[in-house]
Amino acid sequence: MDCRKHSAVLTDFGAVGDGKTSNTKAFKTAITNLSQHANDGGALLVVPPGKWLTGCFNVTSHFTLFLQKDAVILASQDESEWPVLPVLPSYGRGRDAPDGRFSSNNGTIDGQGPYWWAKFKRKEFTLTRPYMIEIMYSNQIQISNLTLVNSPSWFVHPIYSSNIIIQGLTILAPVDSPNTDGINPDSCTNTKIEDCYIVSGDDCIAVKSGWDQYGIKVGMPTQHLIIRRLTCISPDSAMIALGSEMSGGIQHVRVEDNTAINTQSAVRIKTQIGRGAYVKDIFVKGMTLKTMKYVFWMTGAYGSNADSGFDPKALPEITRINYRDITADNVTYAARLDGITNNPFTGICISNVHIKVSEENKKLQWNCTDIAGVTSNVTPQPCSLLPEKKGQDCPYPKDKVPIDNVHLKTCSF
Repeated sequence: MDCRKHSAVLTDFGAVGDGKTSNTKAFKTAITNLSQHANDGGALLVVPPGKWLTGCFNVTSHFTLFLQKDAVILASQDESEWPVLPVLPSYGRGRDAPDGRFSSNNGTIDGQGPYWWAKFKRKEFTLTRPYMIEIMYSNQIQISNLTLVNSPSWFVHPIYSSNIIIQGLTILAPVDSPNTDGINPDSCTNTKIEDCYIVSGDDCIAVKSGWDQYGIKVGMPTQHLIIRRLTCISPDSAMIALGSEMSGGIQHVRVEDNTAINTQSAVRIKTQIGRGAYVKDIFVKGMTLKTMKYVFWMTGAYGSNADSGFDPKALPEITRINYRDITADNVTYAARLDGITNNPFTGICISNVHIKVSEENKKLQWNCTDIAGVTSNVTPQPCSLLPEKKGQDCPYPKDKVPIDNVHLKTCSF
């Protein structure tokens, strides 16, 4: 990914960084002005130190939004500055440009979420709350070295996009804040998420690809994804969730060297009758887990359907799910693995896993229905549906994922 040939500063367009003046017009004017350089080396917009209040704005092709140290973008609480957008085609109800970047020297984007969370809890919204960063129909995306706090809903949502690098993000929201997922790659190909620290009221990372018949029709999987060196805190959700909206498919996912602390579950699979598609060829290794409710959790009856038009014969295929080299301490339950009646989850492999159960818990440690697989060197002893196969290490690919061949340049501004 190359550096930009042209640049400008937000204050060149009349912006005021006092935390009170709306700068929506300044952002839009700046980006429109810089878009003329899309085919001439691209452009960079510098956000200097200050508090820059703004509503929603769109970025452009071959463009970098760069936040300097002590720059804070504040999300407006004026709902008129948040236009209503069409529903995503792979979702059916609430819930475009190449080479774009959100980059920073440790700047901050503050979604001012408490305003939105309070209205949501009072059931005053009929529409989905804003996402902090949403990238659509794009290629060659970099989001790096930012602090993101208090999003109204999801923080980072790349969708229908490819060749994405997300690194060095600090994402912070109260652990009781609603739907504040950290990073949600959705129908994306070739994505790398690494070196992020996330405290969330929902899944730290949720991998998605569309909902029921709408996602099946669009048919865009999330694939060739790697997640490494993530630290997650989320007491009521997962470190990494696969689904439940996975109707375009999820495949070829690698998860390595991640840490979860005081989190409900590690890498969780969520699906439902009507989703169709598949979650397959998932490879997880090197997790360190502390104070967890579950280490392994798979659910075949999660959540609702998009609407009454879903196909009850559209059953998801969950297969070739591999976990290895995991240590977990202070755990309530080792596993809850629930497939679908007459449609079991198959090809589950778990090896070299050591789970220390919390002192007060004496209940059944492995609860398994409608699954099939094998285990090796796992404590406590797994359920009978996962018999011991001594000496077997679950596979983990040795080749590079394609996105690891993309190198970022260090640019001076």
